[in-house]
Amino acid sequence: MRGLDFSSWQAMLSTLVGLAVITLIGVGIRLLVMQTLQQRRERENRQINERLRTLIAAYKVLGGSFTGTLHVDPRHLRDLHRAAPDDALSLPDGIDAGSDRARRIRDAVEAALSDIILLGTDDQVRLAARAATELAQGRPVQTAELVVSLRDFIRAALDLAPIPASVAIPQQGPARPSAVAKGKGDGDKAGGKAGGGGGGMAGGGMGMGMGHGADDDSGHAR
Repeated sequence: MRGLDFSSWQAMLSTLVGLAVITLIGVGIRLLVMQTLQQRRERENRQINERLRTLIAAYKVLGGSFTGTLHVDPRHLRDLHRAAPDDALSLPDGIDAGSDRARRIRDAVEAALSDIILLGTDDQVRLAARAATELAQGRPVQTAELVVSLRDFIRAALDLAPIPASVAIPQQGPARPSAVAKGKGDGDKAGGKAGGGGGGMAGGGMGMGMGHGADDDSGHAR
């Protein structure tokens, strides 16, 4: 306040203008800092949401089944062609290595493990790397331990209470992919063909109607 000069109108005006400029500069700096912090917070939120979305999708793939075969068949089609029947890998009961479903499960599990290695926690990366190594070495893989780690992490990230210890959850395994619904596509094609046929019949009916109309006109002309 010592530097303020109110001895004249000119001095008071210049003092007020200086105070306004200083105030505007302070407000501008504050808005810039707040905008920078908000953009950083939004970027972090997007990263967290993308990470959670990816890990939730991996959890659904690795732990989407409670019944049936809870192992992952590690063999590829080329391995089945190369290996003789007596040299087949020892797999748990219930795994049909030659089925297309087993191969699709393995491909989905490999993609989920890759995502976990990229975005998971240290414990999840370790479990996913061990599972990927077992797949690469041709050994059947169980994903129950990794599924439990993913479930606990996702619930904690979403501020959900931990699952009570009294709740018994069955062992989880990879989700079984649903078969491609060919009936719907065939039905659509059949419907299209039927619609085309109906259009042809309608066109024929219109042609016949026009023909009768022409005959009537010619009769009246006579």
